[in-house]
Amino acid sequence: MTTASDVIVVGAGLAGLSAATRLHRTGVRVIVLEADDDVGGRVRTDEVDGFRLDRGFQVLLPAYPAVRRLITEDDLQLRKFTRGTIATLPDGHRWLAGPWHGLPAIRGLAQFAMHHPGDALRMTRLVLRDALAPNSVVRKDAQRTTAEEFMRWGLSASTIEEVLRPFLAGVFLDPALNTSSRLFHLLWRSFLRGGGALPAHGMQTLPRSLAAGLPTETIRTGITVDEVTDGGVRTSSGEHLTANAVIVATDGDAASRLLPGIEAPEWHAVTTFYYRADTAPLRSPTLLLDGTTDLLLNTAVISEIAPEYAPEGSSLIAASVPGRSDVHLEARVRERLTRIYRTDTSEWELLHAYAVPRALPVFPAGAPLRRPVRVSDGRYVCGDHRDTPSIQGALVSGQRAARAVLADLPGR
Repeated sequence: MTTASDVIVVGAGLAGLSAATRLHRTGVRVIVLEADDDVGGRVRTDEVDGFRLDRGFQVLLPAYPAVRRLITEDDLQLRKFTRGTIATLPDGHRWLAGPWHGLPAIRGLAQFAMHHPGDALRMTRLVLRDALAPNSVVRKDAQRTTAEEFMRWGLSASTIEEVLRPFLAGVFLDPALNTSSRLFHLLWRSFLRGGGALPAHGMQTLPRSLAAGLPTETIRTGITVDEVTDGGVRTSSGEHLTANAVIVATDGDAASRLLPGIEAPEWHAVTTFYYRADTAPLRSPTLLLDGTTDLLLNTAVISEIAPEYAPEGSSLIAASVPGRSDVHLEARVRERLTRIYRTDTSEWELLHAYAVPRALPVFPAGAPLRRPVRVSDGRYVCGDHRDTPSIQGALVSGQRAARAVLADLPGR
């Protein structure tokens, strides 16, 4: 069977759907082929016993420019995290959030300023710089890791180890903080401007919202592309689909197999454990960090952030171990959760454990913020391995690939 279209997009993740949306809005005939059973790529949400479980602990930054351009907030029904965190220290918890969050936050900020007066001033300078500086300043090239950048700002080892490392290990999935400092500044800027949030019905709401804007016949799931041919693509079933252009919007590993010359990225891993409890161990939509062990746990009571994630009468707790893909860590994680939440966790039900070895592409110091999306005549590539490893990067990469296609298509 042969099917003709203007453009074939391989992959219905955020990048592929972003590209297809741009092409469809300009009148281009586009088909999206997805090997999995639903859209989303690495942004998927499972339903287990009435709970919504994102595959890996994921957070949306609503201030991402591409999210604001492509998806309306009404579609997402965002539920916000506290703009701050609770750090687990050897001597107890410390709230690090705006004073408007109440007495615990005021006390935590006062304690931090008292014990680290120099760091309090330096962090204030860093916050103001990244929140207010022009884009050209924030994106300025620097051949430094995030760890080196913190040293350059003069932050103390205790502040880095107790607060910044566990927080950013959860963001980058990079416990060593070898991620480019430019990526840190860009994500930190978005966090400062809009905080973190979850869509009420799971992170997969993002790709589903994009897919809803396309004609129903555009997306075909359960179809694996084995080869990009001269005139289109060949699927695992032997079907040949022809097109003037092909956009490979898979992850970097699959893209390297389909397009000669595309280098497969290295990956950061994560393992996320989801638990059901009868009562919430913390009545606050706040992320808790634990920098006191090598696990560098990031944990939150998800149902306190987005009640829609859990059925009535139950609480949903997520705990993520950045940089590792190992479900056998569960006993250690549960023991740390007992200490972090100061409650008995032995009766918590483990709903699911997600070990994700390829969660985010590695983005080292000196890496370019953007890589080419045009591979050869009629062949294009997009994904967060071509831009920054983030939701923003995936969406922007898809838009860039679509623009390149529109520039090259005959008659456009």
